[in-house]
Amino acid sequence: MENVKGILNGKWQGRSGGKEVSSRKLLGIAGMGWMFDAMDVGMLSFIIAALSVEWGLTPGQMGWIGSINSIGMAVGALVFGFAADRIGRKNVFIITLLLFSLGSGASAFTTTLTAFLVLRFLIGMGLGGELPVASTLVSESVPVEKRGQIVVLLESFWAAGWLIAAIISYFVIPEWGWQTALLISALPALYALYLRIGLPDSPRFAAVKDKEKLTIFQNLTKLWSKEYGRQTAMLWIVWFCVVFSYYGMFLWLPSVMVMKGFSLIKSFEYVLVMTLAQLPGYFTAAWFIEKMGRKFVLVVYLIGTAVSAYFFGTAESTTLLMTSGILLSFFNLGAWGGLYAYTPEQYPTIIRGTGSGMAASFGRLGGVLGPLLVGYLVAEKVSVPVIFTIFCVSILIGALAVFLLGKETKRQELA
Repeated sequence: MENVKGILNGKWQGRSGGKEVSSRKLLGIAGMGWMFDAMDVGMLSFIIAALSVEWGLTPGQMGWIGSINSIGMAVGALVFGFAADRIGRKNVFIITLLLFSLGSGASAFTTTLTAFLVLRFLIGMGLGGELPVASTLVSESVPVEKRGQIVVLLESFWAAGWLIAAIISYFVIPEWGWQTALLISALPALYALYLRIGLPDSPRFAAVKDKEKLTIFQNLTKLWSKEYGRQTAMLWIVWFCVVFSYYGMFLWLPSVMVMKGFSLIKSFEYVLVMTLAQLPGYFTAAWFIEKMGRKFVLVVYLIGTAVSAYFFGTAESTTLLMTSGILLSFFNLGAWGGLYAYTPEQYPTIIRGTGSGMAASFGRLGGVLGPLLVGYLVAEKVSVPVIFTIFCVSILIGALAVFLLGKETKRQELA
């Protein structure tokens, strides 16, 4: 773990736009935005459970709250991914966080499902645009020998955000309501916005920003050219499978706990414990990714996710439920870290933002279908074991795509 400690201690430097930026500062600034994004997504799963009681929502309406968020993320990843190749990573980094912060704060004052859904779409656009652009910016700003580790560590801020979301949801929502929880998540994000303004753009974008830009049609054509078509197909498949299963499982996690016979408060407690397992999942993935490679981390952690999902869905005892839930969080979020490190490495700088954004955008379609499918299946009285078996199979398909189509990019210089 010495390499990881070195990163956190800021022992090496990355140059950006003529300025020298320590890895620690870059990781902190980018990670703060990532953390607040995760707080919002994490609290949404608890808010859905609370709104179902307060507004008397049907399972279908509950599914739409999660799905409209993913629709916004799909649009945001597509639009802002292309914008990152046109106006720079830093500018998009700022715009997306501003959109998310304002939308999240405003959603605390909604009184109807329709208004809440509209704002969730805008919040989703900010989230969907920021995540791939953030990983692209960091990938282009750090040394090649540490690139995989630091992007996974960037992703670990997602676990911190989920942990804070679980704590806020457990202590705040039952006592002061979901509106207060949303305000808490929105206000600190404005401070991250302030820090981000002083961050220079990536050196690789700075080197090509004055060159002639490709049109969106030219970008798409290049993504599916003979040179990049294989990795594009691989990324789209694995992103779809991972996002489909993640949002289908985790947005419904507190509600699934209630279906298994636990009270709403008790389900919050158990999900909080499961969330703690995300951090060691990230840190082990950060260590393995430079030792064993990107493909190893993705394939192994995705298979671990699939097995854990199956046992979580079929668990009959509290012990098995908690054990499989902890392993589900451990492997799933470790796989996410590997995916964000792997994706920007598939393309050259001129189309990296578009390529990463398009893969994430296609994946978000899975994020739309996952929560909707769960809502539909629950309404049709389909059992929880069957639902989680579907997600198990989906994750295995993603692992197979990486194994068969993926190319190892460890220590490979970015073009």
